[in-house]
Amino acid sequence: MPGKHRDTDPQDEIEAVLGIDGNGASGMLRRGKWPILLLLVLLAAAAAYYLFGVGGSSGGVQYRTDPVSLGDIKVIVTATGSVEPTNKVDISSELSGIIRSVAVDFNSTVKVGQVLAELDTDKLNATVESSRARVNAAKARVAETEATVVEKQHELLRKQTLADRQTGSLQDLDAARAAFNRAVASLASAKADVDAAGAELKLNETNLAKTCICSPINGVVLNRNVDPGQVVASSLQAPVLFTIAEDLREMEVQVDVDEADVGKVQEGQFATFTVDAHPDRKFEARIKELRFGSEVVQGVVTYKALLTADNAELLLRPGMTATAEITVQEEKNVLTVSNEALRFSPPATDAEAGNQSFLRRLIPGMPQFRPPSRPQLTGPDRELWLPRDGAAVPVQVTVGATPVEAGQEIVVDILTPAN
Repeated sequence: MPGKHRDTDPQDEIEAVLGIDGNGASGMLRRGKWPILLLLVLLAAAAAYYLFGVGGSSGGVQYRTDPVSLGDIKVIVTATGSVEPTNKVDISSELSGIIRSVAVDFNSTVKVGQVLAELDTDKLNATVESSRARVNAAKARVAETEATVVEKQHELLRKQTLADRQTGSLQDLDAARAAFNRAVASLASAKADVDAAGAELKLNETNLAKTCICSPINGVVLNRNVDPGQVVASSLQAPVLFTIAEDLREMEVQVDVDEADVGKVQEGQFATFTVDAHPDRKFEARIKELRFGSEVVQGVVTYKALLTADNAELLLRPGMTATAEITVQEEKNVLTVSNEALRFSPPATDAEAGNQSFLRRLIPGMPQFRPPSRPQLTGPDRELWLPRDGAAVPVQVTVGATPVEAGQEIVVDILTPAN
């Protein structure tokens, strides 16, 4: 009815704006208004290109830098090992017996030939006396056979004289000659018995002397494993009774050098090491020997290096764990950069990392994750990054001579991108 207000349904208004009738057909297309729809599609595509394409801006990036400076550098190889005396002797007993006395204790200072312990000697003394008596008996038999030889020689001469005068028989002459020869042989046997008895006597006297367990070197007793009255049984593996270090004022550090570093280590190189007992003290040392033979421990190949160290203050003790730093190269007044600068690599660009996801572009408030960094270079050839016009520019360098100058800033880290 004209002039009367007509109530409209909201859904009808939406359909009217979109140009859709109740049957779902496009009113615009039906009324020839398709150019407007085409324009809307183009505007949507442009917006999508701006949001999700290369036209998006990642914002400016700020970098933290460190200057290139002149300084001294050292290349070191770290190795661990233990502190040991330069000469350590394990002393055992060659004979079996009962320990009669022990003359030294732990930390005792001893000299060459000093008595450390003694075995019971009663049985060996008796053996020596018996051997000496056998020697005397053998000498007496020698004297007896010498007299027999003289007797048989005279008898042989008489028989020979009678045979020459044809007053004696040849049979008697032959018997006299045989008796003389037997006497000579008996004399030789008696003399041999003297030599055998003398050798046995010497052996028993040597064993008697070995009942004294004496120090073969000048040094300090590190360990004592015997007490008076203890029975010592000498077998294929003699027990260790004492351990003596020759001179604790000169120590040796035995360290294991990894196979990756052994090519840099050479005899005569300078080193420092620390021990847990004196963590604030660095001890100086020098490589005395680098052994060719390898040692494999839990699948790791190492080579033994021997370092000599002065221990005049007696601060170092055998068995201490040592951590050594071997100086394999040292340069003075050279260009230096921090390790951060050598390790730094800027994040990959969008072209390298791929365009951001649809959801990230659509929702700008999502957390911003740092893109992955480029692979780190290894070997002498590296890259340093110089800040230029708000960007990091790579410079190819070689560890050694470089194209950078002292005082020049080098990028070491990337800060949060500016909003």
